Amino acid sequence: MQAQGTNRNKSFTHWILLLLNILALVIGTAAGPLLTRFYFLHGGSRLWFSSWLGTAGWPLLLLPLYLSYRKQPNKENHITRNLFLASCGIGILTGADNYLYVYGFSVLPVSTAAVLIASQLGFNAVFSLLLVRDKFNPFSVNSVVLLSASSVMLAFHASGDRPAGVTNRQYVLGFVLTLGAAALYGFIIPLIQLTYKKTKRQITYTLVMEMQVIMSVVATIFCTVGMLVNRDFQALHREANEFGLGKIDYSIAIVWFAVTWQLFFIGVFGVTYLSSSLLSGVIIAVTLPVTEVMAVILIHEKFSAEKGMALVLALWGFASYFYGEYVPKKQNEAEGPGRAAQAFQSINNV
Repeated sequence: MQAQGTNRNKSFTHWILLLLNILALVIGTAAGPLLTRFYFLHGGSRLWFSSWLGTAGWPLLLLPLYLSYRKQPNKENHITRNLFLASCGIGILTGADNYLYVYGFSVLPVSTAAVLIASQLGFNAVFSLLLVRDKFNPFSVNSVVLLSASSVMLAFHASGDRPAGVTNRQYVLGFVLTLGAAALYGFIIPLIQLTYKKTKRQITYTLVMEMQVIMSVVATIFCTVGMLVNRDFQALHREANEFGLGKIDYSIAIVWFAVTWQLFFIGVFGVTYLSSSLLSGVIIAVTLPVTEVMAVILIHEKFSAEKGMALVLALWGFASYFYGEYVPKKQNEAEGPGRAAQAFQSINNV
């Protein structure tokens, strides 16, 4: 009876943590792109500074990390030297990915950038095949084709989508770099999975949080170097004074910029650990239309028929990927007990 009560408490705690991480992921996915575009629309122009803000909210991780330390004080649950070095490498890639994303959002409408980011799922499938030997199935191939088609459709109808003041060269470069950012993040997620797979240490929530802190700190340092080279620190005071909505709103915007993107990273790592990377992809894809609708309502972006078709193709590609990954697993789980019973019956017959 006591064991059953302990299991129930663990299950309840697991679901509470999962729901909190899902909430963080939804908020980060919906609000992060909007606040990034908001910053550039009202006079923000520092690319390295906005890249820095993408991970500068890492101190928010210290409280949950402290609580996990108190719950799991055993040193065997903590990070090893090899995991530390791997986390540093992934942090550098994350910092570079932040810059690619930010450049895209500086010149592309949110509705366009969001559809391009959805192609990350296709890149994730390809790199999962190469790095962690995940098998391709017809649904995975169909997903990659549909997500690629959605990006191509946007590329062929890009001329009428360019914001005022953005040159054709800047727009094309932003388009390419946003796709590059989706590809790089599609590489980072399987790389994290490969890191988990290679380590001999048990993967605990404490270990996941430690890796996330290290990756965020290293990514922030990487972007800090970019800020120093680009002289962003000297320009921030002038940028705040010249911000379209005033200095106070500028300060509020950059604080929430950092908070929402850190919530996104907390949600991605938390949901992946507590459930699966597939569920993370589900939540991001489901939130994608919300982000686009909010961009139309809040910052008055145009939503053309081409964007609508590209969004439909992206969601169709996601649904295909989800079906190909989720349904076979459920079928195997359902068939498992049946197969075991058949084997047991065969032994009895013998």
